[in-house]
Amino acid sequence: MAPARVPLPIRLYSAAANLIAPLAYRRVSAKLKAQGTSPSRLPERMGHASANRPDGTLLWFHAASVGESLSILRLIAHMGAVHPDWSFLITSGTATSAQVVAKRLPPRCQHQFAPLDTSSAMRRFLTHWHPDAAIFVESELWPLMLSQTHAAGIPLALLNARISDRSARNWKRAPKTAAHLMGVFRLIHTQDTRTTLHLHDLGLTHAQTGQNLKSVSGPVPYDNASLQKLRGTLKARPLWLASSTHPGEDEIMLAAHTALLRDHPDLLLVLVPRHPERAPTIQSMIASAGLSVARRSTGDDITDETQVYLADTLGETGLWYALSPITCLCGSFSPVGGHNPYEPAYAGSAVLHGPLYANFAQTYPEFDATGGAVEVADAPALAAAINTLIKDPAALTAMREKSRSFVTAQEDMLDHITHDLCLALDLAKTE
Repeated sequence: MAPARVPLPIRLYSAAANLIAPLAYRRVSAKLKAQGTSPSRLPERMGHASANRPDGTLLWFHAASVGESLSILRLIAHMGAVHPDWSFLITSGTATSAQVVAKRLPPRCQHQFAPLDTSSAMRRFLTHWHPDAAIFVESELWPLMLSQTHAAGIPLALLNARISDRSARNWKRAPKTAAHLMGVFRLIHTQDTRTTLHLHDLGLTHAQTGQNLKSVSGPVPYDNASLQKLRGTLKARPLWLASSTHPGEDEIMLAAHTALLRDHPDLLLVLVPRHPERAPTIQSMIASAGLSVARRSTGDDITDETQVYLADTLGETGLWYALSPITCLCGSFSPVGGHNPYEPAYAGSAVLHGPLYANFAQTYPEFDATGGAVEVADAPALAAAINTLIKDPAALTAMREKSRSFVTAQEDMLDHITHDLCLALDLAKTE
């Protein structure tokens, strides 16, 4: 049978991608270098490996950025424990993802920057690494990366697939292109039934709703010495956490905290902006609200007078989840689509969130139904929910236990995901 004709949009894309490759490389390498990436690693973006391929079976995982990269580490660790003769390669495109993943790499696993989506970069990458299977995560789907990997005879799978309604409408305008790209995957696990239905509409009937990898990613690590120091400073002082705030949400958090201080004058708010570079603006906002602030990045101590602790550092999210009994998870009061609710749940923190959580459209309602999380609409509702939990320690304890139970119930899914991948990717013979 003759191979299926490549759709015109993909042929045009391929020609354009190869033509602008030198300019694209200059731009991405300059950005990586500015973010502290070693110059020796920049050529990885053109497919030049900076490490040797290990002997034996090699599984390649490709993820877009930090969240997606971290979501697969526990799966890789599990697969590595089951198959001690396997090795693993993670690729991603951002400097932050490389820095964060480097601190948490499982045994026999290494990171490389993903090659640019050009014929030459992909050819060099695949010639050097030639993985036995490729697993893509979420929605980081590059046409040449997919087509050349498939053409090399490497079986592919897609995990944690998520397609918004808007993206689905765009895909349906070019169904042949969508089917050509997505048809290379032997296995497609989606995050939610909405994505599954969208893919079925495109003719990809083998797509099935799977487990969200973020549900089995495990607790976010933290420095225990820092946790004990903070607990010693705070003693029995009540606190709550506003995690991953975006513009427009800091005002909501501060309004809720101001209301809470009337009944709980010693209450501390730990405010963690999603992007620490916004800290000066937020600090001014806190001062304008008439609240006293200490800022972590500048080494300010928390005193009895501190009402807001601005935690504007990277890599300490796990510390704040472990410290706080109550977490308001932001990105859900603005059109961001919500952030990963499994992280505070693993720490046993009761979770409050806003009504905008399209990124976790199935997860948040399930979490709410367990009693470990509660949706609140605005600042008054948020203040009322926190006030209730502070005044009723037994209710708070129960909510925290339900939060932790929500994620521990997901643990056995690692075995199921591993089994499905092995079968679909012709790896079953090594189980």
